[in-house]
Amino acid sequence: MRGRLDLRTLASLVRKGEIDTVLAVFPDGYGRLLGKRLVGRYFLDHAAAAGVHACIYLFTVDMEMEPLPGFKLTSWERGYGDMKMVPDMATLRLIPWLPKTALVFCDVYGEDGGLLEEAPRSVLKRQIARAASLGYVVKTAAELELYCFRESFDDARAKRYRDLTPVAGYLEDYHILQTTKEEPLVRAIRNAMEGAGVPVETSKGEWGRGQEEINLVYAEALEMADRATLYKHGAKEIAHLQGCSVTFMAKYDAGAAGSSFHVHSSLWDRSGRKALFAPAGRTNRGRTPPPPLFQQWLAGQLAAARELAYFYAPTINSYKRYQGKSFAPTRIVAGWDNRTCGFRLCREGRGFRVENRIPGADANPYLVFAATIAAGLHGITSRLKAPKLYEGNAYADPTLPEVPKTLREATAELDRSKIARTAFGERVVEHYLHTARLEQHAFDQAVTDWELMRNFERI
Repeated sequence: MRGRLDLRTLASLVRKGEIDTVLAVFPDGYGRLLGKRLVGRYFLDHAAAAGVHACIYLFTVDMEMEPLPGFKLTSWERGYGDMKMVPDMATLRLIPWLPKTALVFCDVYGEDGGLLEEAPRSVLKRQIARAASLGYVVKTAAELELYCFRESFDDARAKRYRDLTPVAGYLEDYHILQTTKEEPLVRAIRNAMEGAGVPVETSKGEWGRGQEEINLVYAEALEMADRATLYKHGAKEIAHLQGCSVTFMAKYDAGAAGSSFHVHSSLWDRSGRKALFAPAGRTNRGRTPPPPLFQQWLAGQLAAARELAYFYAPTINSYKRYQGKSFAPTRIVAGWDNRTCGFRLCREGRGFRVENRIPGADANPYLVFAATIAAGLHGITSRLKAPKLYEGNAYADPTLPEVPKTLREATAELDRSKIARTAFGERVVEHYLHTARLEQHAFDQAVTDWELMRNFERI
């Protein structure tokens, strides 16, 4: 694949002076890429085989990199020791937007020499292994939306992210003229992703001013999580290099459409060549029903949606996106090609799959896919029966179960979830519960612009 490297090719490029830097990275709990820049020669001589050390506190910090108390993983009392980043050489690739640079994703190992269970890549790998033990390969796709602004990141921060200038003056859903104006940035992102081994299908204008969607090619779940994470990271770096900015916030402005992370999932046989959800005939509206395996997978998605909502919507801001008639779902129900539903059945034949419309663009891809697999496997192992597909406007039906409205509600659902504890284990669930509670606590102590505008003079 274009942009992908093996160790021998990297060594040749380093000797020729065409690569001088290797980024060794891992995703943290927020989905950010953290790690080190290594001199190419040093990576080849040492890190490729021995790994790289980093401080384990990186899985216990907030967005400001402040170490937070109460985690069982590590603490001041335990001295914040090291962990080891071990390169997954299958992920080695060129980074075309940075001069003479390659990148490799790492798995993270703890003091005991085992995979760090709480690390998002480990969480996903465990669910992939569970699926493999039943004979399944899970494939996923990511549709990630973002907003593009004329201000640089530094200028946006100086303005406290208020009164920013979107690159469009009007809603641009599927609009070719307006997206032509955005092509200097979006084309650079598409082509750079292709050059980094992150194949892209399409880009299009979305339902907001300056909102774009870039869709990545279907792949196995771990590969897709790596691709989606690198895409989010790379889009920001490319925007920075062009003197502008982007955001993947779920709801950056109360008056603007939210940004989604639509997740498509399907099961394949051990070889990864036979689509196990492919129906015998057309499935469209009352024709041949989907196979029982698909119905169980779908039933699991529905059954676990509230319990696993935190992994789809991990921030306070995530829940501002769930508004009626906004193309973001508010109801947990499945329908055929129905964008008012939380889950949408789409396509035909080998491409038949379910789209989960609940995750926001701010979610961590590894945890989103892990939750998706855990939900589907719950449906299969429990032999759940999928309900009848919904027809009509799900926004307007008060009888349907709702997507959690707040982070506090989602945290409570995760806390009492037997599905999550069975799939992820107590250690992982408690780690992310603590993260969610600390996020909620931080927000509860904050004084917002809304409070000042509403109360400063008139209260």
